Amino acid sequence: MSEVDHGTKSKRLVFVTVGTTSFDSLVRAVDTQEVKEALFRKGYTHLIIQMGRGSYIPTKSAGEDESLDVDYFTFSSSIAEYLKSASLVISHAGSGSIFETLRLEKPLIVVVNEDLMDNHQSELAEELAERKHLFCARPQTLFRTIQEMDLESLIAYQPGDCNTGC
Repeated sequence: MSEVDHGTKSKRLVFVTVGTTSFDSLVRAVDTQEVKEALFRKGYTHLIIQMGRGSYIPTKSAGEDESLDVDYFTFSSSIAEYLKSASLVISHAGSGSIFETLRLEKPLIVVVNEDLMDNHQSELAEELAERKHLFCARPQTLFRTIQEMDLESLIAYQPGDCNTGC
């Protein structure tokens, strides 16, 4: 008997979060057919988008016909359960979302919002990507980042220890 039962494919969730802001360009990017197909080819089965204050409404899908099951919501009192159940997180560049995801040791793609003025968030995301703790993208490069990402190349983030020299 085969170990893999193709009839009951295990759920592999991609959770997208924009935080409390509006980041329609990220929501639009994950809602494209090419991004959804790239995620499906990587073995993901479900996509949940937390869209915040955005006005762009993504397309829901029940996941039939070899495609992702897609759902969305605006806000939740806590996204912790979504992060815990995710196989991959795609996030805005807010430090809270980044570090909460890294603490959970979840693979992370941070998408920088280039519409923000004085974008210090991009510096954080780019530095952590350089250290191989996460992948960094822009809305227009998200598809390529997903296609090329190698989760095995990521290095677990070790938070600083305040007991040793703060």
